[in-house]
Amino acid sequence: MTALAEHLRLVDFAAAVPESLQAEVTAAIEQANLFLDQLSAADSSATPDSKTNDLDATQALADIMAFDHLNLALDRSWGVLSHLNSVMSNDEIRQVHHELLPMLSAYGTRVGQHQPLFNRYQAIVNDQSFFTKLEPARARAIELSLQRFELSGVALSEEKQQQFATIQSKLSTLSATFSDNILDATQAYALPLKEEQLAGLTQSGLGLLADAGEQYKARALEQDTLTQTEVEALPTPYYVATLNIPVYLAVMTHADDRKLRETVYKAYVTRASEFDSHTNAKGESLNNADIMSQILKLRQQKAQLLGFNNYAEVSLSTKMADSVAEVEAFLRNLAVQATPAAKQDLAQLQECANDCGITDLQPWDSAYIAEKVKQSKFSLSQEEIRPYFPLPKVVDGLFAIVERLYGIKVVAQNQSAEANEDTVTLWHNDVHFYHLFDSDDSLIGGFYFDLFARSGKRGGAWMSGFQARYSHEKLNYKQLPVCFMVGNFTPALAGKPSLLTHDEVLTLFHEFGHGLHHLLTQVSVGDVAGVNGVEWDAVELPSQFMENWAWDSEGIALISSHVETGEPLPQDKLNALLAAKNFQSGMQTLRQVEFALFDLLIHAQTPAPDYQGILATLDAVRNDVAIMDTPDYNRFANGFSHIFAGGYAAGYYSYKWAELLSADAFSKFEEEGLFNPVTGKAFRDTILSVGGSLPAKINFENFRGRSASIDALLRHSGFENLNNPQAANTQIKNEAS
Repeated sequence: MTALAEHLRLVDFAAAVPESLQAEVTAAIEQANLFLDQLSAADSSATPDSKTNDLDATQALADIMAFDHLNLALDRSWGVLSHLNSVMSNDEIRQVHHELLPMLSAYGTRVGQHQPLFNRYQAIVNDQSFFTKLEPARARAIELSLQRFELSGVALSEEKQQQFATIQSKLSTLSATFSDNILDATQAYALPLKEEQLAGLTQSGLGLLADAGEQYKARALEQDTLTQTEVEALPTPYYVATLNIPVYLAVMTHADDRKLRETVYKAYVTRASEFDSHTNAKGESLNNADIMSQILKLRQQKAQLLGFNNYAEVSLSTKMADSVAEVEAFLRNLAVQATPAAKQDLAQLQECANDCGITDLQPWDSAYIAEKVKQSKFSLSQEEIRPYFPLPKVVDGLFAIVERLYGIKVVAQNQSAEANEDTVTLWHNDVHFYHLFDSDDSLIGGFYFDLFARSGKRGGAWMSGFQARYSHEKLNYKQLPVCFMVGNFTPALAGKPSLLTHDEVLTLFHEFGHGLHHLLTQVSVGDVAGVNGVEWDAVELPSQFMENWAWDSEGIALISSHVETGEPLPQDKLNALLAAKNFQSGMQTLRQVEFALFDLLIHAQTPAPDYQGILATLDAVRNDVAIMDTPDYNRFANGFSHIFAGGYAAGYYSYKWAELLSADAFSKFEEEGLFNPVTGKAFRDTILSVGGSLPAKINFENFRGRSASIDALLRHSGFENLNNPQAANTQIKNEAS
């Protein structure tokens, strides 16, 4: 085995089958529990207080590091299974994944409430002469671990600890079911189209619908809903609308048939609600309504057990923001700043809608009319732009940009001479693996790209920090960071590579920003390496920051090349793209504020709201900040996976909070040069390299030389000239520090 394979410790996905992963997870938990049993036995003769005082700090640290090392096996096997459940979900993977959830939950709760383990962390902190000599990353990891112990109920009575454990187990299962229901509801919908419904659809859109039609035929045969004869009688191509994002957006943006747009819109916004009649493989309803109310109720119970008033306070206890009131004020202030621009956006849409014979502009018209406005106002069409962004060129350009910024080099597995001896297996033929090297040709880490939409893959885009940078000197063990970067882009069709819209380009840059944060860390303490240990409302900073280079003219020159002619994006189209940068930014900001306020407020209510209360809260937020009516049947909340099945509960505001930080950080590059390697090195050294080893506020101030300001965000969003200059120049020391 080469050094590359040894330190990357890549997964053999050919052997990563559900049964083996289940066995590995179970064995890893058993080993870890045995270690905890041994700690308990060693401490059984003393009370918790006296034991903490008696513990030797050096031995306590050795025990902690041994336990961390033991957990690597669990992190690996469970990380792989969770990943496969997201990108290759099927009944077998899902069943094993869900069977393990209660065991994982019980184990996690035991660790968080394990007094002997907690005592060892306390012993280190109590010995200040020892603690102050620790490397900063280790000290920070210990501080964060003590915080996690408190939030896991270590100080609770035995009875309350059991209540806490039960809540945690239920929450893990409910969140998984919520996510399942969304995936199943999305994939269950298929609407065959008639010829007259295809008007307005672009060639790429028709290609997507035809591809969906082939999948529809295959699924019909597999599920015996159609016979072979009936399938053969269907026309070719057979156009089918689905709710997979590339297909959905193709219809909503280009279909002239307004009734079709409304039909598909309604199907999308009522997924997993009382209006969705689909069922899962067991014949069970996909309605998430009861699950949502149960999740909120259990989170409220958890908060009260821990001594908080509500779950929002629990969430914010580990974030940059200090209080619910502070976050709410930040969001409402941002809404005030965005509203004048949003009203102009809406008026612009309505004017164009009138020209199209639409006097009552509705949500299912927005994307369609927006595309018309772009074409008339900016001479910009996404379909004209798309051929200039073939995925291979965009990826190559992205790699060139980060090489100039940070001095790093990305090498595809099949192009890496050093890696020829290392076998890299993949979970799907569309997946690619890359090595990341530093300027001195030393290996930094590796990452996987899984970028195309397909059946069995959950929607959206994300970066999974599967394997953190980590080392254990005494054991001579070294582990380099590896991550998964996942998207749901339009796949290659008709013999051409995947052609991206500029929005998809931004998404790719966003996720790569997360990936760099994970990969470029110089911290080898796993708990605070890369994205680990970074406050949730700062973790989006590097990702949103990276998007800026997909707007820069020099950056666009590197990522654009016409799929047929090789011509870079022409100046007129580049000018149009840049001119349209803030198109609809007011309405888009209000939409994000709406989501964030809704999330914050349902988690700040006591008692927790039931389903009707959830909908009422959303209606109230819309009344406060939205400027366009939403249909009564809209059940957006039933598909809000970020907060019900992800890590964003009472934290969705983080996107706008971090956008403020990223805009302010990028303004330093605007001042010193967008490709200035000195500024790039400073960002790498103060933000990307340190991970969670320092508080995010300190990292930001180390880079920017001051506290964050809202000015750059307002300027980048196009709001600064539409509002009170005094309000726009407000320092946000109380809002983002």
